[in-house]
Amino acid sequence: MTNKKIEVSVALAPSVFVLMSVALAAQDKYTLKFANGIAFSGFRHYESCQTVAVSQTDSGIKAILASTTMIKAYREGAPDNGKPFPDDSKIVKIEWNKGPNPVSPYSVNVPGPLKSVSFIERDSKRFPGTRNWEYAQFLHDPATKTFKPSGTTATVAKTFCYHCHTLVKQRDYIFTHCVQR
Repeated sequence: MTNKKIEVSVALAPSVFVLMSVALAAQDKYTLKFANGIAFSGFRHYESCQTVAVSQTDSGIKAILASTTMIKAYREGAPDNGKPFPDDSKIVKIEWNKGPNPVSPYSVNVPGPLKSVSFIERDSKRFPGTRNWEYAQFLHDPATKTFKPSGTTATVAKTFCYHCHTLVKQRDYIFTHCVQR
């Protein structure tokens, strides 16, 4: 090799290393933030929250989890007792595509690829315009194993999520009943 080729190779080596490192690095989901301010980092370790219930839609299976604050309120009878959930109540909805279990001897649907992770948070100071609740959904791409917000403006959550949750305003805007107390 000539000296110029060696110099170019030595100069490019760090750049190639950086590009390969970035390409191979996994996404840090805790850096993601929805346009309304709800951040993945505000739900760190959500996977270890307690289960409130599970639900099934036409295309998916959801696990509904809640923070310790919200579980305590459920155990005290909220929202059926007429009391609202306290600030710092949080719900996480993890949704998978559903499909049949190929090894089961009977018909049963099981979670398939992860579809989305949604967050609901109560904070009376931050979210007074939506009755103290705010919403965010992060869509999961199984091919790249990355998340992205389901919308690009802060009004998406208010237009879709909050609007739908007004159907259960008598239950403090929460659809899910806790299956265990």
